[in-house]
Amino acid sequence: MGTDPHRGGSGPRASQLVFAPSSGLRPYASGYVGFELSGFPPGVHLGPPGRTLTLLVNLSEPIEVVRSGEAATRHDALVGGLRSTAAAIRHDGCQHGVRVALTPLGARAVLGVPAGELADRMLDLDAVVGPVAAELVDRVRSATTWPARIAALEAGLAALVRRHDRAAARAVPAEVAEAWRRLVARRGQVRVADLAAALGWSRQHLGDRFRRELGLGPKTLARVLRFAHAYELVTADDPRPWAEVAALAGYADQAHLVREWRAVTGLPPTAWQREEVLPPDARPVTEHGAPSPGRG
Repeated sequence: MGTDPHRGGSGPRASQLVFAPSSGLRPYASGYVGFELSGFPPGVHLGPPGRTLTLLVNLSEPIEVVRSGEAATRHDALVGGLRSTAAAIRHDGCQHGVRVALTPLGARAVLGVPAGELADRMLDLDAVVGPVAAELVDRVRSATTWPARIAALEAGLAALVRRHDRAAARAVPAEVAEAWRRLVARRGQVRVADLAAALGWSRQHLGDRFRRELGLGPKTLARVLRFAHAYELVTADDPRPWAEVAALAGYADQAHLVREWRAVTGLPPTAWQREEVLPPDARPVTEHGAPSPGRG
């Protein structure tokens, strides 16, 4: 584990570096985050659900995924689909890697399968894309700076897109893509009946097509998007009070937010906050890297 240059002392240290995708990959990835944390107590991190799939390349020890009632699995790189609940990742107090946010509508082009085949699942990357996963991981790990790692990552992603053909992204039904865009634009605050009516579909047909392409129905995805908005508000540098978060994120009241938070994370909001939110002196120092190099 390297030393975070932004913090001194021997206590917990955290940093992250955010990169924008090159133009040629923007339809498929919304961003990359290089992260490094050390000196924290060992535990289980609850990765929140959101509006993107996750591709994670570890730069230290394998990623350990914990599943209820099952043995933990370990991965050098993994991919996770859209989720309705938090993902549990066990750690030893140190985490070092790079996270890619893949767009659900672009999953076919990068991974060769629709996002629906990965919903509520976390799989080893090579189980999805085959042996090329090992080459991608090796190239990212061989790089010694964050810009070089991101360049290696982008080269690997671009190779996957070429392999699966950019036309794969166009296999997503236009109506599903439009419904997804509307859900995201409203942060989940839209009635499914209104969404179906705008497309000229029945609610059942919309639900069937959503589950086939994205893995989750529109009502579930609306819940995920509302939760993601609430999560952003409470983990901001200047977090909002819970009652205000509930109102802004579209919950009926704070009690509604509490019920939804427990359903997604397994914990009530205050208990989750104690477990998951870093104290101010240990929160990641976030920097924005230059746009990633690429053919664009």
